[in-house]
Amino acid sequence: MTAKPYAGGCQCGAVRFEATADLDSTISCNCSRCGRLGSILAFAPASAFTLLSGDDALTEYRFHSHHVRHLFCKVCGIQSFARGIGPDGTETVAINARCLDGVDPDALTPEKFDGRSR
Repeated sequence: MTAKPYAGGCQCGAVRFEATADLDSTISCNCSRCGRLGSILAFAPASAFTLLSGDDALTEYRFHSHHVRHLFCKVCGIQSFARGIGPDGTETVAINARCLDGVDPDALTPEKFDGRSR
């Protein structure tokens, strides 16, 4: 499958975005944060992500190496995406596929990623 455009956001609607991502290449990470959140992550270059609204509703959390900016809505608490640098050095957005409109997370087949050991 190739990347397709999606819209998504947080639960309360304060944060809305559009992104082009390939949902055939998702991961389920077991690190201390993702494992607790139950996120299913799809990745897109920052150039394929547009924050439509809610920049003022976002707050940031960093942990471990402090390289990933985990952004969540300070109104409803949902983390719909995070920003970081990909392995190739490009700015990347990790999108929580559970926050994409019209996407059934149970239909996805995420690859398991052992973030706990890193």
